[in-house]
Amino acid sequence: MSLLITKRCINCDMCEPECPNQAISMGDAIYEIDAERCTECVGHYDSPTCQSVCPINNTIITDPDRQETAEQLWDKFVLLHHADKI
Repeated sequence: MSLLITKRCINCDMCEPECPNQAISMGDAIYEIDAERCTECVGHYDSPTCQSVCPINNTIITDPDRQETAEQLWDKFVLLHHADKI
C-alpha cells in the first residue's frame, strides 16, 4: 500500500524531509507521494514517519488505488536502496 496525501494538507513542510525514500514532493497545490517510491517506511521504520509528523489527523492515508502487501513493499525497498547489490 502506498500512501496518499489528501486535500486536507496544509503544506506545513513536515513530511517531505522525513521520507527516507524521497517519495514526497510539492505538487501543484499540496504535497504528493510518488507511489513508486513509497514503501510506508518498510525497511527503515516500524511505521510511516510522514504520518507521525503530520499535524493534521487523517491527512496521509493508505491509497485505496494502490494496494501492496508487506512483501511487495519490502521488495520495493530493496530495489530502491540495494539494487546495486542484487
